[in-house]
Amino acid sequence: MEWLNYHHLFYFWTVARAGSIARASEELRLAQPTISNQLKTLEASLGVKLLERQGRRLVLTDVGRTVLRYADDIFRTGRELQRAVKGLPTGQRLRLVAGVLDVIPKRMAALLLQPAVDAHPDLLLVCREGPLPQLLAALAIHELDVVIADVPASEQVKVKAFNHRLGDTATTFFAAPRHAALRKGFPKSLAGAPTLLPSEGTALRRSLDAWFDASGIHPAIAGEFDDSALMKAFGARGLGVFPAPSVLEAEIRAQYGVQAIGTLDGAREAFYAITVERRLRHPAVVALAEAARDEVFGAPVRG
Repeated sequence: MEWLNYHHLFYFWTVARAGSIARASEELRLAQPTISNQLKTLEASLGVKLLERQGRRLVLTDVGRTVLRYADDIFRTGRELQRAVKGLPTGQRLRLVAGVLDVIPKRMAALLLQPAVDAHPDLLLVCREGPLPQLLAALAIHELDVVIADVPASEQVKVKAFNHRLGDTATTFFAAPRHAALRKGFPKSLAGAPTLLPSEGTALRRSLDAWFDASGIHPAIAGEFDDSALMKAFGARGLGVFPAPSVLEAEIRAQYGVQAIGTLDGAREAFYAITVERRLRHPAVVALAEAARDEVFGAPVRG
């Protein structure tokens, strides 16, 4: 069995936090050459480079950032151990670092994540937002516990990841009162109607385009948006009708003062929890997955 030298790890951890060997030397009261040698020994034992020099600065490598995260957990646990044996409160809290795909509506993301908070009231929830490749890269080096997405991680992405389907929802179209007449004859009434859509390439846009082509109904596109909240804001001002997940219908009507003009069951949007584990283990992720399947979507997951 290979053993990790925790003294060497502690020196690395101190240097990474201090930002330089000189500052770590002052903090540890050790000579700089001693710390440098210990760092080299740690890197040799792990077989990877943890720090690299950029000009006069030492910066963490990608692997170094991963090791630092584990070191943070190790030494935090050590401090909690010391407090626990003394009968003092440890202050330990469950932590969930979730990546959210940037095209997912904020209200949808909150709806999916809320059960994790409800199940663990002391949960420390950290949310990161970005494009899927960036989030999957962070997941691969354990900077994230889970990625919430509306598309699964594909096999083309060179990241070992597992897709846990949470459920799917139909798409409802909403409009300001001036377009309320479109409810009559929906969905045929969408033909030629001013319509706001998500940007091309998003999962919802692909689903809608496929439905439009299959049905032969083509709206007049009045706007395309990366930001779903901005799309809804313009829709509330009467620029055109707009789509959103049907599970958010009540919230959208209340927030934007719009009316639901009809629902397309044939244009559905699925959501996934992506992890590096085949079986979900993080208790907060387990809670959100169970709630999504049993409560949020309110129906069996479609194939």
